[in-house]
Amino acid sequence: MSKIIAINAGSSSLKFTLYAMPDQEVLATGIIERIGLNDSVFTIKHGEGEKFQVTEDIANHEIAVHNLLDQLLALNIISSYDEITGVGHRVVAGGEIFKDSARVDDLVLEQIEELAELAPLHNPANATGIRAFKKLLPEITSVAVFDTSFHTTMPKVNYLYSIPMDYYEKYAARKYGAHGTSHKYVAERAAEMLGRPIEELKIVTCHIGNGGSITAVQGGKSIDTSMGFTPLAGITMGTRSGDIDASLIAYLMGKLGITDINEFVDILNKKSGLLGLSGVSSDMRDVETAAEKGNEQAQIALDIFYNRIQKYIGQYVAIMNGVDAIVFTAGVGENSAETRKIIIDGISWFGCEIDDEKNNVRGVERIISTDDSKVKVLLIPTDEEMMIARDVVRFS
Repeated sequence: MSKIIAINAGSSSLKFTLYAMPDQEVLATGIIERIGLNDSVFTIKHGEGEKFQVTEDIANHEIAVHNLLDQLLALNIISSYDEITGVGHRVVAGGEIFKDSARVDDLVLEQIEELAELAPLHNPANATGIRAFKKLLPEITSVAVFDTSFHTTMPKVNYLYSIPMDYYEKYAARKYGAHGTSHKYVAERAAEMLGRPIEELKIVTCHIGNGGSITAVQGGKSIDTSMGFTPLAGITMGTRSGDIDASLIAYLMGKLGITDINEFVDILNKKSGLLGLSGVSSDMRDVETAAEKGNEQAQIALDIFYNRIQKYIGQYVAIMNGVDAIVFTAGVGENSAETRKIIIDGISWFGCEIDDEKNNVRGVERIISTDDSKVKVLLIPTDEEMMIARDVVRFS
């Protein structure tokens, strides 16, 4: 039995799950937050509901990794560093280079950093996490698992933009998508739950959290997805605008006196979506509460949020010429029964119908459509970390 860590490194955070493989047993989970800032918060959950938490200054990711490993020892979760045989790292952008996960060497790490222009908020942080682990555990198997890899099966008709072809050929300007590890996991799990080979199925997977994306999965492969060149495109999200007319950007920059395009992109990424529309919050729960109290702006934000998801589901039913199942996952998709019901009720013409009793749950894996629903609707909690751990085993 080997012990493998799945890592998701952000610019100031480090999320982790420690697995015993091949049993896929979770030994510990946790997060180190506020890395590089005062009062970093370090949390580990393990055993039968046991929790360790400490607040201390953690200057960088290397110290964070060192503290993590030492604490796993102190809590007797591992008896020595040697027990850890592999580490898998979530990496957001793999571009056209990485069509699958990859064992990390110097070239792969260099390529991850070069691809940072496709995910400037994520890839540099992902690379920092990889370097920190490689310095402390240089001999173990290190694997990069890319959010974009699952979407590299998209055909050109779906990933190319209607702009001069030179821009794609010279600058790789195209749709890449994101959340691929999650979409892959829930699609495969849906096939298992339905007792059918995934090769026979047409599935729309809805990863709806603070960030969100919808994917058309046909025969087990991603054939289209809502996020684009970056994770900014697609549906309305917590703080991201989703799809927008590019000419509106030029118009508003003139009106607002903004001369730096990056400043406006920052507005689209961080001040738009539910936050910008509602004026209340980027958190779905806060917006729902405000709407219930009669806040009309919050209600229209919710209506737009549902509307954009319904439109993407409709598009993907069209391009696949049918659908067997619709899957909800991620924070909002897993926990908001109201969101699931409103979305499905608005597209019932496709032959899908929510069973209110089955749907009245949070984060419980189950089929939530009626028994006679032509299109099955499923709630499947995502497990990207498990997919990462499996890939480490595959490359070991």
